[in-house]
Amino acid sequence: MEISPPCTGLSGISSQGRGWTAVSFVGWRLSGLAISAFTLTAITCFTRGLDLRKEREDVLCPANCPLWQFHVYGNGVYASLSSICGAAIHSGVVTSTGGPVRVQSLPGEENYPAVYAKGIQSQALTRWASSFSLSRVKSVALAAAGQPVSTARPSTGKRPKKPLEKKTGNKDCKADIAFLIDGSFNIGQRRFNLQKNLVGKISVMLGIGAEGPHVGVIQASEHPKIEFYLKNFTTAKDVLFAIKEIGFRGGNSNTGKALKFTAQRFFSMDNGARKGIPKIIIVFLDGWPSDDLEEAGIVAREFGINVFIVSVAKPTPEELGMVQDIGFVDKAVCRNNGFFSYQIPTWFGTTKYVKPLAQKLCTHEQMLCSKTCYNSINIAFLIDGSSSVGDSNFALMLEFISNVAKAFEISDIGSRIAAVQFTYDQRSEFIFSDYTTKEKVLTAIRNIRYMSGGTATGEAISFTNKNVFEPVKNGPNKNFLVILTDGQSYDDVRGPAAAAHKAGITVFSIGIAWAPLDDLKAMASEPRDTHTFFTREFTGLEQIVTDVTRGICRDFLDSNQ
Repeated sequence: MEISPPCTGLSGISSQGRGWTAVSFVGWRLSGLAISAFTLTAITCFTRGLDLRKEREDVLCPANCPLWQFHVYGNGVYASLSSICGAAIHSGVVTSTGGPVRVQSLPGEENYPAVYAKGIQSQALTRWASSFSLSRVKSVALAAAGQPVSTARPSTGKRPKKPLEKKTGNKDCKADIAFLIDGSFNIGQRRFNLQKNLVGKISVMLGIGAEGPHVGVIQASEHPKIEFYLKNFTTAKDVLFAIKEIGFRGGNSNTGKALKFTAQRFFSMDNGARKGIPKIIIVFLDGWPSDDLEEAGIVAREFGINVFIVSVAKPTPEELGMVQDIGFVDKAVCRNNGFFSYQIPTWFGTTKYVKPLAQKLCTHEQMLCSKTCYNSINIAFLIDGSSSVGDSNFALMLEFISNVAKAFEISDIGSRIAAVQFTYDQRSEFIFSDYTTKEKVLTAIRNIRYMSGGTATGEAISFTNKNVFEPVKNGPNKNFLVILTDGQSYDDVRGPAAAAHKAGITVFSIGIAWAPLDDLKAMASEPRDTHTFFTREFTGLEQIVTDVTRGICRDFLDSNQ
């Protein structure tokens, strides 16, 4: 006896807030001589078990759901926050072509396992309040509905023989990432929660693990707050729960303040930052910032941090008048080349942006700010030891040199420091290869003894070029020469300085007291005004430490663009 299915009837009962629409697909099931009707509820790829309201319900999964977007917890029995269709594919009830699935609600459990199956990595979960299991809906005729019939075998309820647990993480995306989220009144509680969901999905997509990416979260509000550090969690499960627990703070966003705070304090070894790993801050911004981002962007670049800006719901033409600086994105990101900025029109429906954002964060060859001025330069200090300086002022010069050196990451594979003292003669105090730790360099600086004598700056530049820079001219680090002098040189400085420039050495000249400005500018690299400093008193050297270190970093960044 053959029975053909009737035409499909549809009922438009929607529940968009839960991401599904109840649609009655009316068909027939033949069991012996009894004929009964069945109903399927059409759901989306991301409908979760907890979105259903019946203890047992037959649902229809769509075709071609993206496997990488599924959030699945457990194996065989799944936590109810799991995607139904993701769990159905994971368990083998259906394939990626979709099809009908029977969902049976179950009590909550503890210790949901993480198992890799059918192209989906489920996550472990300590406990959850409710669960569900899945089975195939037998003998369903869907021809009239135009839906493919799944040919997958029913779930056996057994784990795969060789489950793959990804505890190590995605080794191809090893990075230290700070999510700087918007916690201002501007975003509000509802969109704040949507933002947390987006951050959680990106975290899962990255493949967090001990040998993969590590993440932390900072909330920007009236005052920035570190929600958790890089060292706190190394599994996606733990990160998701930590994100879920973040409370909304409110106030002004003060994104610039939070970005500067994060750049300066978040990526320390004590907080879990790893050596040689790209440092990334991804800033989520609702609308526009309430403060300036430019200085924070400069600080982040100086620290070798790659800043991304994800701006959501950008200002409308009518709102642009309220924006302090319409170019805030370009001034904050690592590079103004389009790679480090991303725009999302609304906080609703952000799932499709998860994969492209994760791919950006894992494209390490594009992280142009990772190689920093702090760990990739050689600085030689050329110190005037003439009799006009005197013992006390010479000590102030050594203090200045120490303060500059402290700003850099000195090591055998990092930045190096050298020092030469000159009068009419030259004395190499130490060269780049002598000391490979900051402590030893600072001790060597303190131990420099004042020579006293005349002033032959030109010869000293030539001596330094030959004996200090020549041995490292083919090395990976960029070379800088910082000249400190308090008076007129008795010889020509222009020729030796030009030779240093030609050799690729960037020269900063610092004059004190009676040093002639013409000589200082003649020695300095172009543009001369930004490479020349002057102070009337030796005590004024303390005030220009930051300017010199920042100038070195600026030149380093310019040379790598």
